[in-house]
Amino acid sequence: MTETTGASSLLGGNVSLSDYFTNQFVTLTPWKILIGLILGLAVGLVIAFVYKRCYRGVLYSPTFAMTLMMLTLITTPVVMCIKSDIALSMGMVGALSIVRFRTAVKDPMDTAYMFWALTMGILLGAELFVHALVVVLGIGVILFLMTFVRLKNPNAYLLVVHYDDYAEQDITQLLRRTVKQRRLRSKTVTRAGAEMTVEVRLDGKQDLVAAVLNIEGVHDATLVACQTEAGA
Repeated sequence: MTETTGASSLLGGNVSLSDYFTNQFVTLTPWKILIGLILGLAVGLVIAFVYKRCYRGVLYSPTFAMTLMMLTLITTPVVMCIKSDIALSMGMVGALSIVRFRTAVKDPMDTAYMFWALTMGILLGAELFVHALVVVLGIGVILFLMTFVRLKNPNAYLLVVHYDDYAEQDITQLLRRTVKQRRLRSKTVTRAGAEMTVEVRLDGKQDLVAAVLNIEGVHDATLVACQTEAGA
């Protein structure tokens, strides 16, 4: 008797324990939450897969791919709660307004993937499952097509050459013959020789470094992939 009275006092008024849990799941049932989390996991895996296949940076980060999946999973139940309770939604908006994220985003495309994951979580939380399916498949296909088109473009590299002054004309003529797209980035001349850095676009079939090294007066040549184009 005392235990029942204590439970009623804790829940406020004469509300029984069974009525309390019934009221909790009137608009948001455990089954809806489970479906949302399963779909959130599936959609998050799709986003992570697209990110991995379309990534064109220098170092692929599995942690960021996992973060994209977790963003979808976390956003889904949050939106479900906001949808079921207006008062709770106002409190969540106020709480999230004071959150500050300090993680620096290195690639602008990473920001787009984060917004994609959050958008999918919002759609799933709002129980717009068909809309979420269309959006995730549509954006995934578009990203794959954009990546395929990008692969058709010549890759960007930086050609760094150390040479003697008299070899500069031969290097320039070689670049004019073999590289259609090129741009001089820097040139340094010292008493020991000269250094030239040229941005070039190559299709992967040219052995430019070997050709430059065959020029008399060239000490060494280095070909470095640009960070934004690596792996493309």
